[in-house]
Amino acid sequence: MAKSVKKKRLGRGLSAILSNEEIKSADDKGAESVVGSIIEIPLEQIATNPHQPRTQFDQEAIEELAASIKQLGVIQPITVRKNGQKFDLISGERRLRASKLAGLDSIPAYVRLADDREMLEMALVENIQREDLDPIEVALSFQAMIDQLSLTQDEMSKRVGKKRSTITNYLRLLKLDPIIQTGIRDGFISMGHGRALINIEDNKVQLEFYEKIIKDNLSVRQTEDLVKKFREGKILSLKPVKKVIPEQIRKLERDFSELFGKKVKISLTDKGSGKIAIPFTSAEELEKLKNRLQ
Repeated sequence: MAKSVKKKRLGRGLSAILSNEEIKSADDKGAESVVGSIIEIPLEQIATNPHQPRTQFDQEAIEELAASIKQLGVIQPITVRKNGQKFDLISGERRLRASKLAGLDSIPAYVRLADDREMLEMALVENIQREDLDPIEVALSFQAMIDQLSLTQDEMSKRVGKKRSTITNYLRLLKLDPIIQTGIRDGFISMGHGRALINIEDNKVQLEFYEKIIKDNLSVRQTEDLVKKFREGKILSLKPVKKVIPEQIRKLERDFSELFGKKVKISLTDKGSGKIAIPFTSAEELEKLKNRLQ
């Protein structure tokens, strides 16, 4: 027979929660009276998470959520930790922002007990699991887990439920030029494009490829093929090779320019043929050029 599950009381009094100031850890006596409680907390008593890995919020989406909250209220509680007479936000900053925008005074919140390390880890893991998080934000969250929590990639794999190779692929994106990282965040190129560009060590060349991807609307496959050709030495640069104009041709340009009183341009093909361009600004001026040629 399955064990009966004791249901948590909803809407436990805020004053009762705050009165237990000595409870700071899940191991403290009476912690069960705080852990798992869902209460209405005044917005002014909630401090946002300084370790929030998400740095970009879609204002239009928040406004839409605020409109929904005005009609239906906050359907999913945010998650906070008790911190003396205040609460620190662990997850749900979009809902918190939208609730403020909707003019609410309080918001339903799920109360947890966590130290700074646990709070950071919960916030990072919660963000990594979001489907709408961009690849760079995910990569930064993984990097924060390494830097601030001293976790290995294997340990992170177990915590977030992702393969170690997946974590490695995200972290490698942080080696890209910052401009390209911004391009991924803004949706100009995909994570697949970014993974292809990682194979180019020179950041200046990375940027050349990045500009070509956007200009020519290259697919990930096309980008991978182009990068492969570059690494194999089949193409040395994406920049057009500037042709060296022989001094004899330059002298003819100067002579023609002096003759016609206009800056004459001579262009050559690889086969040695070419054309002479003489600018004019009116039909009358063209007639004068014609007479001079005769």
